[in-house]
Amino acid sequence: MKLLVFSDIHADLHAASNLVKRAVDVDVVVGAGDYVMPRQGLGEMITTLKKIERPVVLVSGNCENTDDLKSACRAWQNVHVLHGEQIAIDGMSFYGIGGGIPITPFGSWSYDFSEAEASNLLEDCPSGGVLISHSPPKGILDISSDGRRLGSKALRDTVMTKNPLLVICGHIHASAGQIDRLGKTTIINAGPEGIIWNLADDLQVRS
Repeated sequence: MKLLVFSDIHADLHAASNLVKRAVDVDVVVGAGDYVMPRQGLGEMITTLKKIERPVVLVSGNCENTDDLKSACRAWQNVHVLHGEQIAIDGMSFYGIGGGIPITPFGSWSYDFSEAEASNLLEDCPSGGVLISHSPPKGILDISSDGRRLGSKALRDTVMTKNPLLVICGHIHASAGQIDRLGKTTIINAGPEGIIWNLADDLQVRS
């Protein structure tokens, strides 16, 4: 299964149009949040992205909440918006959690969750699937532009106990476009340009 993964396009309609073009070459498209600037322009962004004809799996970022994202995607037939939920596509499980984790310093506009709330939302994450989270795990692809580690302990604990095949995240722009591993799991901080990833590579590592 070939994926096109992306995050943090922040209202860049040109980047969104490029993702639509690249999506013809993959099986599933995955978005890890922050499609807009804070709470603005979500409808226009989704109008552009819904030209993607492949199955699409999205989680919210901290710049849009899950309810608004689901509402904006209501007329999009082939999209799945996940938050503490999973969907199976061609036998592969995709589990999603949105929002900033841990709570950001940005104030009331930011859609955030505490580590405890995130642990509860991640409780049903299956083993061996694809985990989509706006925030990265603590210590992996989470270094900010000023050198701080801003990832989530709850996500790290989930990766270590559930061993997903792949984690797709974003949120920390300074780490965008980078790939690393945590235990047996590949971690991708996807970024706005998008990365094409073949899950067969991860399956081969585990075989």
